[in-house]
Amino acid sequence: MGAALAVAVPSPASAAAEARVDNPYVGSTAYVNPDWSAKAAAEPGGSVIADEPSFVWMDRIAAIEGSSTALSLREHLDTALEQGANLFQVVIYDLPGRDCAALASNGELGPTEIGRYKSEYIDPIADILADPAYASLRIVTLIEPDSLPNIVTNAGGTAGSTPECAVMKANGNYEKGIGYALHTLGAIPNVYNYVDAAHHGWLGWDSNFTPAAQEFKKAATSEGATVDDVSGFILNTANYSALKEPNLKITDSVNGTTVRQSKWVDWNYYVDELSFAQAFRTELVSQGFNSNIGMLIDTARNGWGGSDRPAGPGPTSSVDAYVDGGRIDRRIHAGNWCNQSGAGVGERPTTAPEPGIDAYVWAKPPGESDGSSQPVENDEGKGFDRMCDPTYEGNGRNGNSMSGALPNSPVAGHWFSAQFQQLIANAYPPLDGSGGGNDDDTTAPTVPTGLKVTTKSSGSVSLSWTASTDNTAVTGYDVYRGSAKVGSATSTSYTDSGLTASTAYSYTVRAKDAAGNVSAASAAVSATTEAGGGTGTGSLKVQYKSTDNSATDNQIRMALQLVNTGSSAVDLSTVKVRYWFTPDSGASSFGTACDWAVIGCGTVTHGVKTAGSAAGASHYLEVGFGSGSLAAGASTGDIQLRVNKSDWSNFSESDDYSRSTGTTYADAPKIGLYRTGTLAWGTAP
Repeated sequence: MGAALAVAVPSPASAAAEARVDNPYVGSTAYVNPDWSAKAAAEPGGSVIADEPSFVWMDRIAAIEGSSTALSLREHLDTALEQGANLFQVVIYDLPGRDCAALASNGELGPTEIGRYKSEYIDPIADILADPAYASLRIVTLIEPDSLPNIVTNAGGTAGSTPECAVMKANGNYEKGIGYALHTLGAIPNVYNYVDAAHHGWLGWDSNFTPAAQEFKKAATSEGATVDDVSGFILNTANYSALKEPNLKITDSVNGTTVRQSKWVDWNYYVDELSFAQAFRTELVSQGFNSNIGMLIDTARNGWGGSDRPAGPGPTSSVDAYVDGGRIDRRIHAGNWCNQSGAGVGERPTTAPEPGIDAYVWAKPPGESDGSSQPVENDEGKGFDRMCDPTYEGNGRNGNSMSGALPNSPVAGHWFSAQFQQLIANAYPPLDGSGGGNDDDTTAPTVPTGLKVTTKSSGSVSLSWTASTDNTAVTGYDVYRGSAKVGSATSTSYTDSGLTASTAYSYTVRAKDAAGNVSAASAAVSATTEAGGGTGTGSLKVQYKSTDNSATDNQIRMALQLVNTGSSAVDLSTVKVRYWFTPDSGASSFGTACDWAVIGCGTVTHGVKTAGSAAGASHYLEVGFGSGSLAAGASTGDIQLRVNKSDWSNFSESDDYSRSTGTTYADAPKIGLYRTGTLAWGTAP
């Protein structure tokens, strides 16, 4: 490839730096990273994109000097000159306490190691980039993904907050580090700094939009930096948010309900990256950034093509049906970010495609993992994040939804063949050239076996099965109720909800791979939902009292206690309690808290999950216990709990299924208690 790309190149001694231009991508020939290109070309169908330019990641100090399997920064730059490129793209990514909200992309530097960041990381990079040998290259830097947005959204007071982000907000080392990088690298005449600015599904709400722009201005004027050191901003770095949603607009309305009120959009003002990028650019300028700043959008993995891509708008039976049926972003939740099932390669790198957009770029090279699906020891400082585990049921940042992650993934930044093949197969616009659709793979996965019903209620059926195998890799499973596909899973389990009580259903499962091959259907399994939930008759009961004298404020508050009426102790780790309610209008993501418990809040788990469409019970607060034993005849004592919506809008609790107004403890037959997944007390809706 290097030989094919090589042209007459001026020697380093004769290369001269040009004056800094408004858009570095105009008239440029971008560097193709041979480390990535070789891996892409080795995959079936990968040669069709192996010559696309992408960013080089400096994700730790050692990356500057390279290794036996990866070029050093200087070697990359030398190779760029050999290729005849005049644009080089590099990710600056090693802040102290890096990515305080996602363990998979944690870094090597501790929260207070700002000195090492400056002297051992930024300064050596600056020394190399400033070498006159590279003066003919326009060098685009992507400054620190997943940093400043965390300070705005995850540093206190929200369901997605983490103690690590609170530390970074308090010590200011994100702002100091980014300010120092901007100032130091911005002093090099041929360097163009673009600051990471998250994506629409992170900063598109009013509560985040302007505060984020203000936070970016604060960092850009720290440690000697000025707004003149910022050429622009980049959105959707290493993410999957759709560039454009052609089948829906934020102004659409269905039966009098706006798209903003759908569960997917959740009151966001934006449904895609392009509209957000253009609006956010205007806001950044209003906050004091230069009027000629440009935006970059990472389109490496946001194509969402393939057979599941909607051909037009969704049905107008409800706003959720309209949005879910028409949106091309097929993630379970817009907050899901790790190795997403069903994703595809997006727009190829393109210069100045839209007003205010300097370029579509490939910041995260297709095929590089976002994080491991299980703990993996490594010397890169990268942890294990449950959002990369396909069995994980989520957290406050993704509305307690399944993670949607592919199975069997390696550590962040390492090659993930199954993901690459999926991205090729689901590319949109479709890839040209032989093998572009992974045509070499025509072998379907084996048929799933062992399909069985694991639990059921009046409104749901949970299934599990034995994993299929494939000649390359199984990327997921489609679940059918009768002849209708009702959902997909990346793990070997699925829960079908929103069902009718006392009704028989039949299920089959099909496995699929990255090339679009689908197995035959599994043997069918039947299940009949419970009648009205099936009142439990076990040896535990739930008692409840209201600690909230208002049914229309912005929190649901209660106290619960469990009583063991049996003759033997109960292992509390096997127990889950469900309090059913509806959020009414407003956000569909939630914060929960344990304010006080006799047994200690540290052993009490809590979170909100969706429950279907039963009246007064579309969601439930699930309370569990990490450990402990409840003796015969004993009570847990008070467990005081709270639920709020992420936008702190008001509830209307009077019609909630589980609510009662009693202010002293009484048996609560409409609060469910489950032991090892089976209803043992109460009546489910």
